[in-house]
Amino acid sequence: MAYEYGAKEPEKLKIKDMTPREKELLIESESFCMLPWMHLHAYPDGRAYPCCFAFDKLHVGNVNEQSMEEVFNGDKMKQMRLNMLANKKSRECVKCYDQEDSGFFSLRLSSNKHFGHNISMTENTKPDGTADFMIKYWDIRFSNLCNMACRSCGTWFSSNWYEDHKKLTGAPPNHAKIMKVGRSSNDIWEQLLKQFDHVEQFYFAGGEPIIMEEHLRILKELDKRKMYHVRLIYNTNFSKSRFKGTDIFELWNKFDSVSIGASLDAEGPRAELMRKGTVWEEIVANRKRMLEVCPQVDFYISATVGLSNCLHVLDFHKSWVEKGFIKPQDFNFNLLQYPLWQRMDLLPQNEKERVTAKYEEHIAWLKSQDHLTRASKGFESALDWMNKKDMSRHLPTFVGETRKYDKIRDENFTDVFPEWKELFAQYEKN
Repeated sequence: MAYEYGAKEPEKLKIKDMTPREKELLIESESFCMLPWMHLHAYPDGRAYPCCFAFDKLHVGNVNEQSMEEVFNGDKMKQMRLNMLANKKSRECVKCYDQEDSGFFSLRLSSNKHFGHNISMTENTKPDGTADFMIKYWDIRFSNLCNMACRSCGTWFSSNWYEDHKKLTGAPPNHAKIMKVGRSSNDIWEQLLKQFDHVEQFYFAGGEPIIMEEHLRILKELDKRKMYHVRLIYNTNFSKSRFKGTDIFELWNKFDSVSIGASLDAEGPRAELMRKGTVWEEIVANRKRMLEVCPQVDFYISATVGLSNCLHVLDFHKSWVEKGFIKPQDFNFNLLQYPLWQRMDLLPQNEKERVTAKYEEHIAWLKSQDHLTRASKGFESALDWMNKKDMSRHLPTFVGETRKYDKIRDENFTDVFPEWKELFAQYEKN
């Protein structure tokens, strides 16, 4: 069967081979997700979650204070499992539910698709929700070390945000500039080693994973064990391709499946403003070299789209397709939901109509080329989400906060994004 991006059927398990209960959970349920049985996510400050998309105010433990197994089978994780087995929705998962309501193929659905072959793990769930501690999908943000300071980010995920935070607030953050996850310097690594034989997938993000010692350590351990079947997935700003004398592109060639989601939201000066520290020529050079050194590695743009770039991102997508840097479907549309004041649904109705018209034109250009429908569905779902709510009351905050960023960084947003000059003029008068 041809691969269909939005299909619910797991990649390694056919519907005809499922039991009625397995089919109910993986295909029919509106709440079930494989991740609480085989995954754990941790922030650089130790806060742990069932996944990277969980509501950030509802962490399930802290790996700087507890072992990962203690968090994994803590009360909150156990209750989530019981909810899911009973087809009850959990508060932690509200972002996925919200996206699904707008037609997005959420992380919950994607996880069931990629990891559904592990459904038998749910059979050992005890009456209180306890599950076998066996982590098959790792997503530990080892630190907040980063060489950029993106406007949509902050100190929790970027060490480079530290000084900007002080300028904006007049005081340093209540944590160290560089945070490291774990109860001791080697704690997470020691726990990880015990689970290595079970690993199916690593997800590397940050901070910026390419400049983290832990990332290289994992790749070398996998190489030493010849575990080239393990899937490597990245969210990277794509500014670096070498670390401590190792060419990461060359190392990727050893693995069966490597997928690079490049956090690129715009081109040229727009990219450099949105993600401070970006040198656009280096991004382009890295993409060209990657096509030469490891052309088989999956590469896609993972754009975070908010009000700032919601119009320009169309031109960026088309430009990279025309340059041969990506295929039309290699574009992942990530809705910026937080900070709230940067969201694209803040736009007033007249601007939403302008955005809608441009998106519909772009979708028409894209559809005949996007056989997976991944990119097209992203743009379509974004329009649906944008038009659902009137959030324009927050526009003064967007304008005011953007100008604060401009001041501390000696930048001018509307010089770089002239498409929003009239909008800014309207609110700066008031």
